[in-house]
Amino acid sequence: MKLAELTTAGFADLLASDAPAPGGGSAAALEGALGAALTAMVCSLTVGKKKYAEHEELARSVQAKANDLQARFVDVMDRDTEAFNVVSAAFGMPKATDEEKAARSAAIQEGLKGCTKTPFEMMELAVETLELTASVLGKSNDSAASDLGVSALSLRAAIQGAWLNVLINIGSLKDTVLAEDYRARGEALLAKALPLADQIYSTVVSQM
Repeated sequence: MKLAELTTAGFADLLASDAPAPGGGSAAALEGALGAALTAMVCSLTVGKKKYAEHEELARSVQAKANDLQARFVDVMDRDTEAFNVVSAAFGMPKATDEEKAARSAAIQEGLKGCTKTPFEMMELAVETLELTASVLGKSNDSAASDLGVSALSLRAAIQGAWLNVLINIGSLKDTVLAEDYRARGEALLAKALPLADQIYSTVVSQM
């Protein structure tokens, strides 16, 4: 069963169990999905309101994009666990001969690349969602401003959680060029996302 098909309680129970997956990566993706969903909700509470008529087009556009990002976060949540399972299977391969050891090592490295790709994708999604969220700040339903703040917090947790998973995997990659490329691009995403998340949160708080 896919993680997305579990109940909230079921997902939390599985996360709390001794199963190695889902773990922090999937939890980070879920945080991202929640952040995107909150931004979509604020837009839905803005659309159709006379007070915000001048921002109607923006709200509709952001709502549609946020809903799409929510779905993409949910998709990568499952793919992150699947990628981990590939690595686990590779570690279980036989290693009695030199040939088996070489095949096992190659499989592990390929699996680690997959385990790096999914959290990095989460980071990219988080930046895109934060930019969307920022675009409706002050142009959406005032009564739902706190929800934009929670969205920013969720997306901040998503990108930092995903970054931890990128770091732990690139540390085991033998392809150092690829590892350094991920590190540089990840740091660039963080440099963009974290101040933006803090700005959204601070702006919301200042309006209360």
